[in-house]
Amino acid sequence: MNAPRKLPIGIQSFKDLREKKFLYVDKTVYLSRLVNNSKVYFLSRPRRFGKSLFLSTLAAYFLGQKELFKDLYIEQAEEEQAVREQRSAWLEYPVLYLDFNTGQYELSGALDETLSYFLDTEEPRYNLQKSGLSHAKRFTSLIKAAYQQTGKQVVILVDEYDKPLLQTMGVNEELNEHYRNTLKAFYSVIKTCDQYIRFAFLTGVTKFSKISIFSDLNNLRDISMEEDYAGICGLTQTELEETFQPDIQTLATRQNMDYPQALTTLKQWYDGYLFHPAGEGMYNPFSVLSALAKKEISSYWFGTGTPTFLVNFLKEAGYYIPDLDGNVELNQTGLETYRAVAQDALPILFQAGYLTIKKYISDLRLYQLGFPNDEVRYGFLENLLPAYSGLTLSQTGVWIGRFIQDIRKGNVDEFMERLKSIISSIAYDNFTEQNLKLREQNYQTAVYLVFALMGQFVQTEVHCHSTAMEGGGSMQQRCFGCAETRSQNYTRMYSFDRRADCVLKTADTVYIFEFKLSGNGSAEDALNQIKEHRYAEQYKADSKKIVLIGSSFDEQARTIKEWKTEPLKN
Repeated sequence: MNAPRKLPIGIQSFKDLREKKFLYVDKTVYLSRLVNNSKVYFLSRPRRFGKSLFLSTLAAYFLGQKELFKDLYIEQAEEEQAVREQRSAWLEYPVLYLDFNTGQYELSGALDETLSYFLDTEEPRYNLQKSGLSHAKRFTSLIKAAYQQTGKQVVILVDEYDKPLLQTMGVNEELNEHYRNTLKAFYSVIKTCDQYIRFAFLTGVTKFSKISIFSDLNNLRDISMEEDYAGICGLTQTELEETFQPDIQTLATRQNMDYPQALTTLKQWYDGYLFHPAGEGMYNPFSVLSALAKKEISSYWFGTGTPTFLVNFLKEAGYYIPDLDGNVELNQTGLETYRAVAQDALPILFQAGYLTIKKYISDLRLYQLGFPNDEVRYGFLENLLPAYSGLTLSQTGVWIGRFIQDIRKGNVDEFMERLKSIISSIAYDNFTEQNLKLREQNYQTAVYLVFALMGQFVQTEVHCHSTAMEGGGSMQQRCFGCAETRSQNYTRMYSFDRRADCVLKTADTVYIFEFKLSGNGSAEDALNQIKEHRYAEQYKADSKKIVLIGSSFDEQARTIKEWKTEPLKN
């Protein structure tokens, strides 16, 4: 009987991975490129994307652990580079490795504890006594001592530098500011000690801007969106198929698929991350490996963290939620904005991996962003629904399941009653009369989220137009990351679009929904609109039963007022 293939789920030690014969996708071509070019680097990638493993690989290289790199790209590349530089291969350097993955940074003093532990551990190696100096001055002394006592420049590796900041964003701004000032002073040492440093590599989720903690570290090279390093973490399509073909076949067999179907499903759920417009799409490695190990397609990455503060920021800013699915636009400055605030949450969504590049508009220098894949799309929308309804996160999945059961059974009245219940649960007391549009948008968003989440189980086409599309006029849409506001005429757009608000398709029926969102029409008017604009025409070729549903909104009761259902006669 063949031994089971060892999938490296959660393995962050390169030494452990290689010695225990876990499967490994060779990324050492990037390592070779890095160590022979610039000196101080920063890499931003979403969590669980392989940053820690790559940092561990760098540590093994600079410790001269040649045996771990047998049969990998860099084994020969290092020998050739050493000949060109007329030096010995596999030189050993003093390596200072600072890991922020541990620590409860919501607690005051947690950052000081992490920095103190790092310094207390490293200082005795170089005969330094613990002092009452600041962390930055102790770090300076440590680097100089390591250089003077070994005769070799120092290698500095920092894993998840921004975790203290992410854990306090939107929770404790005073503590967040304290952390930012502390880290700014600490990292400035890397520049002041430049002559003692051979190589430095810092990783994190969020990028930096000129006003951030790295403002003094202007010799640092950010490779986060460089084409040459787009594949440094994550899995390409080729890497996935060449390394994990037997595991994909096992998944296919267990899920009653053929091999091409399994590949398509993996791609739909876990692929799609793009870190440069000309780069190749990347798979989330943690999710792919989890799916192959468990032999089941599910949400793995999203379950490891909940972006609560981002959800709150989006709602506070009144952001038009449907735009997250492919219609977000940011320029380069917007992508690299550091501070996460309610009015500027989109850059953090991109940096954290909830949004990715879908298209680059070169003449405008704008990046169009959207959800990378189904795992992120449905995971994020599921976290959003409680913010726009009275449901809790644990109730969301149950309610969506009930909606699916209703529609599969053809129980339109039960479906609409359930939808009415969700809309009725939305709290409006905190909205003034001057904020009516935002109040209506929350209603609209709740409807959108219900239909979008149903898309996991039935085919959906969710358009959920703004109220301005029905009432005429124009809606102001903010171009985040730009210094402009664009006005789009939705009445004109609507007349050419000719699509219903929402469409659901089951095995034998197509349901076409039209909502009069702002109380400017009856359920009968909504039905007539479906017929007059011939929304059903494109579905007649399916030979399925077609059901039209028109609904109106009660402005006083602030919920669904009525609905009418009409089977379409052929």
